[in-house]
Amino acid sequence: MPHRPQNVFVLGLDDANLPALQTVPNAHDLRFHHLLSIEELQQGEVSVPDLIDRACKVLDGFDGTIDAIVGFWDFPVSTLVAVLGERYGTRATSLESVVKCEHKYWSRLVQAEVVSEHPNFGRVDLDADDPQPPEGVSFPMWLKPALAYSSELAYGVTDMTEFREAVEKIRNGIQRVGRPFEYILDQLELPPEMAGVGAQVCLAEETLEGLQVAVEGYVHDGEATVYGVLDSINYPDSTSFLRHQYPSALPAPVQQRLRDVSERVMRHIGMNEATFSIEFFYNPRTDSIAILEINPRHSQSHAELFQYVDGVPNHHSMLALALGNDPALPNREGPYALAAKWYFRWFTDGVVRQIPPADEVAKIAESVPGVRIDVVPEEAQRLSDVGQQDSYSYEVAHIFTGGDSEEELREKYDHCVAALRLSFDSPTAHSA
Repeated sequence: MPHRPQNVFVLGLDDANLPALQTVPNAHDLRFHHLLSIEELQQGEVSVPDLIDRACKVLDGFDGTIDAIVGFWDFPVSTLVAVLGERYGTRATSLESVVKCEHKYWSRLVQAEVVSEHPNFGRVDLDADDPQPPEGVSFPMWLKPALAYSSELAYGVTDMTEFREAVEKIRNGIQRVGRPFEYILDQLELPPEMAGVGAQVCLAEETLEGLQVAVEGYVHDGEATVYGVLDSINYPDSTSFLRHQYPSALPAPVQQRLRDVSERVMRHIGMNEATFSIEFFYNPRTDSIAILEINPRHSQSHAELFQYVDGVPNHHSMLALALGNDPALPNREGPYALAAKWYFRWFTDGVVRQIPPADEVAKIAESVPGVRIDVVPEEAQRLSDVGQQDSYSYEVAHIFTGGDSEEELREKYDHCVAALRLSFDSPTAHSA
């Protein structure tokens, strides 16, 4: 009897991630199917019921078995994986466990039940005539919605003037994601401490200091496992990422503490048969760690990094969990000792004047071993119109590099930036 390929439906499957998915072990036995586009899922104000209906039409119309439904993006993808998994009987963690991670205020409450490694936090009343910082939360602090894409609407503030300005921006923009998130909250039986909180809530938390680090792992059969620790390095004097680098250069005892806290929190949240990623700060001066945020999915941004260093992209764990297989990743079996994802950014608004054609971008990458390049905006596009950007900069290219030293990683990055020759006009000059 011939072996039947397994059908995997990927929410928001894009051209950048398909090649990595196709390199997981036994990928020849898998058939990857698109399930809704990134544009449908994350542009504008989405309607969760409409997305569920559209996804169900695709799945109901499929002439074959539905063996797995997966995704590696933030809301609404992470919640849709849980909702559709329950409806079609595919393996997925519970919707409640996803929302306990994604709702930043609820997540802080849950974290505080089992760990102390988190900043002081509280809610800001956006409906008040004169909103004030929560009691016990001091400047400098960050203001952010309960849910947002990337770091959209997240503002660092140092005094009441900046606080009020940030509150006004969040007030004006929070409903784009907050209103669809309300639909998801309505599906859950919320605990008393979440009564009346809702999805359009603003969180304030004291600013963390130190080195930023990301921890990735999965929960399988109720056991949490961390499979990677990565350093997140910012541009100088900026809160915007310059690169993610794997593996982390932090001392082994610090990494073990990160693992211990991550595993304790994820067990308490109740995730199962799913991947996760947690962002931390480590302060070398005080030797302290603190959770920045928890994501109920692994980071697709890191797929090439694990492939370069360990020999398999981290997508493997997600797919294995969804299909009932062993989710463990190999260790250091890739061609490089180090890998990085670089963010080439522009720090003022502009209009893209020139982007090399796709075949030329491919040639630049192919000319240097261990390199992949994704250009983010399109030619003639205004940077402020590009989605999924943080509040302080614009991503114009993602450059993945593998190497045997940090110097080699940087040399490859610098070569690619120079070869791309991206250029920008000021918005005013372009509109004149």
